[in-house]
Amino acid sequence: MRVSARGDYAVRAALALAARHPATVSTQALADEQRLPRKFLEAVLADLRRADVVRAVRGCDGGYQLTREPNQVAVATILRAVDGPLAEVRGMRPEEVAYVGCAEHLSELWVAARSALRDVLDEVNLAQLASGRLPSRVRRLAAAPDAWQPR
Repeated sequence: MRVSARGDYAVRAALALAARHPATVSTQALADEQRLPRKFLEAVLADLRRADVVRAVRGCDGGYQLTREPNQVAVATILRAVDGPLAEVRGMRPEEVAYVGCAEHLSELWVAARSALRDVLDEVNLAQLASGRLPSRVRRLAAAPDAWQPR
């Protein structure tokens, strides 16, 4: 899995909003807190607004806030909002790719890999992530002996 800078910034901004929910937080405060470039963050927040993950509030106390409770916003929702589908093969969804010959079952592998990503990213919500109380299945995956080893 590759998480883009856009996806990383979006999740970090959403976590900061979740930590202060339901208060509004200015773009500058989010940028300062998470050490993000403000202009890039503004574009990310616009994507999240279009996906109805956050709303912009105008006025002297304005800023951004989540549109739902933090426990109702999955990490996968945020990543999809800024980066599109969780898994793609040459710009197509795994189920849209067809192979022939000895590679004919490759799309099945790509679909399975997407399913594994969904199992984690759709299960973890902002409230769990902000509190550090990840689902036990996710904690077990992260605690596996080779989970933190680069390959």
